[in-house]
Amino acid sequence: MTVPAVGPVVGSDGKPRCPWALSTEDYVAYHDTEWGRPVHGDDALYERLCLEAFQSGLSWLTILRRREGFRTAFSGFAIAAVAEFDERDAERLLADEGIIRNRAKIEATLANAKVLAGWESGELDTLIWSHAPEEPGPAPRTVTDVPAVTPESTALAKALKKAGIRFVGPTTAYALMQACGLVNDHLAACVSRDPA
Repeated sequence: MTVPAVGPVVGSDGKPRCPWALSTEDYVAYHDTEWGRPVHGDDALYERLCLEAFQSGLSWLTILRRREGFRTAFSGFAIAAVAEFDERDAERLLADEGIIRNRAKIEATLANAKVLAGWESGELDTLIWSHAPEEPGPAPRTVTDVPAVTPESTALAKALKKAGIRFVGPTTAYALMQACGLVNDHLAACVSRDPA
């Protein structure tokens, strides 16, 4: 089956955007203000890493609409706070309807916080950003130009796994890189490609 080469789509405001961004208002806001913008800070990157893991096998919209529930359930994704969670917290999270109640993903989130709590301040930020491509690739013209995995995302997933981080593979790592601005996969003609 051939995937159609879909380029930017003009929204009701007359602005061209990546086609995935126009399916809901939630996506428009996320696309225009967050996706592809640089994210720094250990707690902020831990949050994105956790949410990408929870998204695995689901639509990003499912996660986006529950993000505040996740933030409440996981103490704002403060690594030091989540590292203190115990089995009672795990059971509380499994009963929390405001999040995705997947035992493996919850356990990975807690275990990853315990690992990261032992790192130096800024170490997660440095590790993740060290895998940003040295030179930006060409701007994708259509969605078929956007990869799902790259050598850098494969290397990032390996580095995170080697450091004891769970539930991250090359595809999840690449989604993290896209969301956190390590790469710019807004299509060439997208209004958010080079925001002012």
